Amino acid sequence: MKTKKSFFRAINFKQILFFIFLLVSVSTSFAQKKIEIKGVVIDEFENPIPYAAVGIPSKQIGTSTNDDGVFSFQIAPENLADILEISTIGFKTYKIKFQEYLDKKIEKIILIEDVVTLAAITLEKIDDIVKKALKKVKKNTLSDKHQLNMVYRRSSVENNQTRFMVEHYLNVLDYGPSDNRFDEIGLAEVRKSADYRFAFKKQPVHAIHIMGQINPLRQRIYESDYNWVRDGDTSYDGEDVIIVKGTKKDQKVNKENNWIKFYVGMDTYSIYKIDVSRHANEFSNLKAFYIYKKDSNGKLVLSYHNREAKFRTPVSAQKQKLLKLKSRNVQSSYRHEAIVLSIETDKKKFDVKNTIYDRKDIGDYEAKYNAIFWQNIALPPETKFYKKSVKELESIYGVSLEEQFKLVNKE
Repeated sequence: MKTKKSFFRAINFKQILFFIFLLVSVSTSFAQKKIEIKGVVIDEFENPIPYAAVGIPSKQIGTSTNDDGVFSFQIAPENLADILEISTIGFKTYKIKFQEYLDKKIEKIILIEDVVTLAAITLEKIDDIVKKALKKVKKNTLSDKHQLNMVYRRSSVENNQTRFMVEHYLNVLDYGPSDNRFDEIGLAEVRKSADYRFAFKKQPVHAIHIMGQINPLRQRIYESDYNWVRDGDTSYDGEDVIIVKGTKKDQKVNKENNWIKFYVGMDTYSIYKIDVSRHANEFSNLKAFYIYKKDSNGKLVLSYHNREAKFRTPVSAQKQKLLKLKSRNVQSSYRHEAIVLSIETDKKKFDVKNTIYDRKDIGDYEAKYNAIFWQNIALPPETKFYKKSVKELESIYGVSLEEQFKLVNKE
């Protein structure tokens, strides 16, 4: 039988264990608490700098500025000793320690324009520059298997007003643009707005597949199929960059509106940015761009993509009368936006959920709505693209987008 003394010792021992457990739990929670890093990136004339790469390249941590130059992301306390780097085409790379950035309470970061004159490049044929750049795509980009964690958005626009928007959080296994398709796509989270469309045009596959298909680097294009000209000079992260513009040869329709641009580094022949403008016929046209940023080894990886495809969608005679249209075709468009939030290169940490196999429109995928996930995920500041879509959706019946998410999506 236990004595009173041993009984209290047992209680004290249990209390000590509980206290230690509580202390460790609090300490762990504190250690895991993230620190928000935010600011705005501007030039010397206080113009915002959009789509600049912001973060710690050596640790695959970071984000991009939106079209207003604003950025925000989170770091762990142990990253305070690391260096914040901001790089973009046409400006000198900015570097500062995170702790110093916070101590100085910096709100605006001014990037200095990197003025270059590449007169010597005229000695090398533009076609040869493009040929070398395309040949070195696999060498210059992250071509080992990696996971892109991204937010993909598509807005359906009819008569110049957004009438439906879908937002997916995707885990994408990829070998980079040297491969013509993504290896595997996981649909982790979904949320949709109310559907106010009166014309229902479907895409035959998930929109991210189309993002890959129209990327010139994934299409195995040949420089000999285009007429190339020099379109300007700039820089990226200390490297001189030449802008080259290619127009498809023997193009019968809207030749001047069917072109691609590459921003090519002259030391490495890396392609840092791609602009695409295609006007295939009188019923549709497309504008898109891709931005790549350097990883810890100087390899390029996708950072941001934006495109808008415009077309005409046929409607019934009844809808034509209701909408007071002059013809049976409604002016429509899809606005797309893909934002890479993080990159994982450790294969042991790959985590692809709900792999997509179906060949159906992005708006037709269903998944349980996780409101807590969308509230807690560290999304970058809203772009003009997103704000415009939200404003137009909310104006239809005066219902906030957040309320639409709650009403439409199954929790």
